[in-house]
Amino acid sequence: MLPKKIDEKVLQLIPFELAVQKNVLPISLDQNQLTLALISKDNFSLVREIQLITGKTVQVVEIPEEELKPALEKFYKVSTTQVEQSQSFEDFKIIKKKENNFSDQKAVQNDFAVVNKINELISTAINQGVSDLHFEPYENEFRVRFRVDGKLRIVEQLEQTKRFAYISRLKIMAELDIAEKRRPQDGRIRMGSGVKTVDIRLCTMPTDFGEKVVLRILDKSSFKLSIDNIGFDKKTKKKFLEKLSSPYGMILVTGPTGSGKTTSLYTALSHINKPDVNIMTIEDPIEYNLTGINQGQVKPDIGFTFANALRSFLRQDPDIIMVGEVRDGETAEIAIRSALTGHLVLSTLHTNDAASAITRLIDMGVEPFLVATSLQMVMAQRLVRKICTNCKTKSKPNEALVGQLFNNGGYKEIDFFHGEGCEKCSDTGYSGRTALIELLPNSENISQMIIQNESASNIRKLAMKEGMLSLRDHGILKLQEGITTIEEVLRETL
Repeated sequence: MLPKKIDEKVLQLIPFELAVQKNVLPISLDQNQLTLALISKDNFSLVREIQLITGKTVQVVEIPEEELKPALEKFYKVSTTQVEQSQSFEDFKIIKKKENNFSDQKAVQNDFAVVNKINELISTAINQGVSDLHFEPYENEFRVRFRVDGKLRIVEQLEQTKRFAYISRLKIMAELDIAEKRRPQDGRIRMGSGVKTVDIRLCTMPTDFGEKVVLRILDKSSFKLSIDNIGFDKKTKKKFLEKLSSPYGMILVTGPTGSGKTTSLYTALSHINKPDVNIMTIEDPIEYNLTGINQGQVKPDIGFTFANALRSFLRQDPDIIMVGEVRDGETAEIAIRSALTGHLVLSTLHTNDAASAITRLIDMGVEPFLVATSLQMVMAQRLVRKICTNCKTKSKPNEALVGQLFNNGGYKEIDFFHGEGCEKCSDTGYSGRTALIELLPNSENISQMIIQNESASNIRKLAMKEGMLSLRDHGILKLQEGITTIEEVLRETL
């Protein structure tokens, strides 16, 4: 028999959405013992999970399945008015992978304020073009930060006492195990607004004061795959397209995390994606699905690594191969040999400049002559923020910064600009980003230097003599065009 009334504090131990998913009803709490109504007394794994979630010992009473749904609605007091209120913030709603026993309308947590706030933050982030959301628990605060145009900013301080509820809500949305707090977890959320659908990649990380959760927003509608959108100058773009049209060889894109390497590779693949070529990729993870391109994701837990995937690819009759990242000598060796046997191979590498990618491959154990004969080009890149066109105005630069940028010599008169800050750019003065690019095409002279195992600095000097623009040189071009500021160029280049 169920009681006529259940204490609100008892109900709050298990959020309504979780109660629906697990078919459980908390009935009473006596000191540290929680009494639960379950459909089956023998569901020991569920009992263990509830013990981990609540931190209580659990006593079980059995309830017929047909009585559970009315009991949940009665005691949690989920009315139509409350549900409509919870959905009023949901510009973007979850697209479920599986059907629940109850309707999506009623599958909400008992704490509607938590649901509303999470929906509001995610919808705001999508609409503002945010790339990442950070939910960060500390000893005395629980803050949310947005990353916009590569810069993080604090947007809200949430109730620190509810941090576990906020994190649990996010994990439920991503279909993760909310009882697992000791290990990192990865999940995905798909949300739609009727106008567009957005994929969100979620990652949890245990910290001293709870789990930190980061959401990466993957918005296809803002993902414009055009060579012109990368940020090339005319001369560099021409060289890039020449090498990209090669029937075989290796093309590398280098730079730190978050410098747009994957976007550049996707753009390159889209440019050469035609019905008469077979393009295959192996990534970690797949960020965007591209029609006409066969994309695979590594699964190290079952031995499906970059190297093993590459071996399998060669039996799939590929013309073009994209490897998400060259991480080790084995992957580098197979990728290079694939490039030598009639395939165009594109990949990324973590180095500071284009020339360093060559010596990095050799450090990984690839023979210099193999690098020299297979490499088509290396492209290093950085992302700088663009001045907001709505509040762009001419400005007088700091003389010390000008001297630093031009090394106190060779300075030409340039009209400098900055953004004053407006509603469109959230008073930052910047809106959007563009790439600074250092393109090193392989040549006979550079190949000879690679075979002789010359240093990265010597290769770089020769490449610049042959016409390569350094990252800083390209930044100065962007300054002359009024696209970015002197502070941005100095921040990203040496």
